[in-house]
Amino acid sequence: MSAAPNDGADDPMDEVLGDLEQAERKIASEIDPGARAVVVAVGVLILLGSFSLPHAGAANAWEILSFGQDAVAEDIALPSRIFVWLALVFGGVCSILALLTRKWVLAWLALAGSAVSIVFGMLSIWTRQTLPVGSTAAGPGIGLVLGWFAVMLLTFHWTRVVWARTSLQLAAEAELREAAAEEERRAERERKGLSGTDDNP
Repeated sequence: MSAAPNDGADDPMDEVLGDLEQAERKIASEIDPGARAVVVAVGVLILLGSFSLPHAGAANAWEILSFGQDAVAEDIALPSRIFVWLALVFGGVCSILALLTRKWVLAWLALAGSAVSIVFGMLSIWTRQTLPVGSTAAGPGIGLVLGWFAVMLLTFHWTRVVWARTSLQLAAEAELREAAAEEERRAERERKGLSGTDDNP
């Protein structure tokens, strides 16, 4: 006679699988920057501080954002305006929100946006160095160069944070797969054991 299934008892393996799935979901949605959080915070401060320094001539980044008179007088090109906006939104706002909320999607946005802003920062410096002959506009200022280096710093560290989170997620997925495979093997052994018992006279 076969043994009755124990419907009232919780399967320890199911509990383990549930814990692993919960841990995987948490890892998939959150980051743990660790000591890099301090470096990223310093990078954000440097970036935002560079906005108050000369971007080109007397125009700083805040004036470029607001189309101030100094920015108009310096004939700020489109790459510079795009760089300032990208640096502010992704290098500044997204980085701050990612540090506060520890959300992976915000960290990924900060990484992607900062990486794109590196390109526009390089174009901004290039356009200020290749002004037409006879132009009275100034070359790249200290604020532009410092801001460019700041977004490079942020991109590097956000890359490490996002990659570390991805590695943890892969490890959790591997552990979950192994636990699921072990559960299948255990269920198969129990099924064969019950089948063998039923066949006995």
